Amino acid sequence: LILNKQSCTWAQPPPCPLFIITVVTFIIALYVSIINTVVYRHGDRSPVKSYPNDPYQESAWPQGFGQLSQKGMQQHLKLGQNLRQRYQDLLNMTYNRHEIFVRSTDYDRTLMSAEVNLAGMYPPNGSQVFDPNVHWQPIPVHAVPQDKDQLLLFPMSGCPRYEALMNETRKSEVFKNMSSTYKDFLEMVQNKTGLKDANMESVWSVHDTLFCEQMHNMTLPPWVTPDVMEKLGILKDFSFQVMFGVYKSEEKCRLQGGVLLNQITKNISASAVTKNQQLKMIVYSAHDTTVVALQSALKVFSGKQPTYASCHMFELFREDNGSFSVAMFYWNDSSTEPYPLILPGCVQYCPLEEFIRLTKPVIPVDWKQECQVPSGSKDTGNFCHIQHLVHIVESSLWANVF
Repeated sequence: LILNKQSCTWAQPPPCPLFIITVVTFIIALYVSIINTVVYRHGDRSPVKSYPNDPYQESAWPQGFGQLSQKGMQQHLKLGQNLRQRYQDLLNMTYNRHEIFVRSTDYDRTLMSAEVNLAGMYPPNGSQVFDPNVHWQPIPVHAVPQDKDQLLLFPMSGCPRYEALMNETRKSEVFKNMSSTYKDFLEMVQNKTGLKDANMESVWSVHDTLFCEQMHNMTLPPWVTPDVMEKLGILKDFSFQVMFGVYKSEEKCRLQGGVLLNQITKNISASAVTKNQQLKMIVYSAHDTTVVALQSALKVFSGKQPTYASCHMFELFREDNGSFSVAMFYWNDSSTEPYPLILPGCVQYCPLEEFIRLTKPVIPVDWKQECQVPSGSKDTGNFCHIQHLVHIVESSLWANVF
């Protein structure tokens, strides 16, 4: 894949066509894409739960709570088509199992999002059409059980040190000031919803429920004014910030998003030293908290909840001189082009060695030890088990494709 020419913009019109040819030729010679890693959120869904006084309980939703909607399917079909167009020079036009590896969390909405996304990326062609009436082909999506997933589900459980950090965060001035500012508002929400305890960390679910109902043209209760939704949105975004930032952010990130970032940098580094590789793309289908955990570790999180089908992309480029660089892009609106995310302290096309150096502070050396997990605990076993599974799956994958 040649560096996307659409990323090249001019402050003023170039003096002549020859200049355009010269510059574009230079860019083509400079960057060639080797492998991409994509982390995206699932598409539009039903709410994960309702509140006691909600007139719309689970039966109001066709497939119940937390399920991908048809709108969500459309969002990921479009994202898949956009990814196909963006990486058309990197990926085969027809599906090749050696080129792409997809892993999802074990939730219906993320599994289905990945499947629909792949349908957009790889519409069957030629011999891959197994039924002329079906414009689709099955492509594998891998997952592990929810209680054993310590790569894509955040915040990760079984980490006593992280829980201690969260308790300390609740005592921080920032958290106490927000709690004081919205005390009366939270009491109003608790009274209107019938919740037993509407607090700074649980109120996100009220916003989530009302937002989903609003997006699906359901009539909201009279107390839900635009001002109420705005305040709920502020508290919802703050809950994301609290999980991975606000207080002792770097340590939180080492125990959370740094785990996923570590795996991504390992994959990128392996690609840089492997000749004639066939693997071109690794895809992770996950959640808003996954994207936030990752972007917090990279220090590029905007502070806002990622939209449905938002997509964080890592692109590894080989340069003319044999060195490698990493570029990041974020797609949070399928109607526009993705925009670059620049790692603090580096440039857009960050030298691989520099990328690894700058991210090292948030990469855990020994997650179990840093989490202060008691020896022999069940959660420790789960983490070791999932790390072992990741190693087996990826060792098998790289062995098959190189």
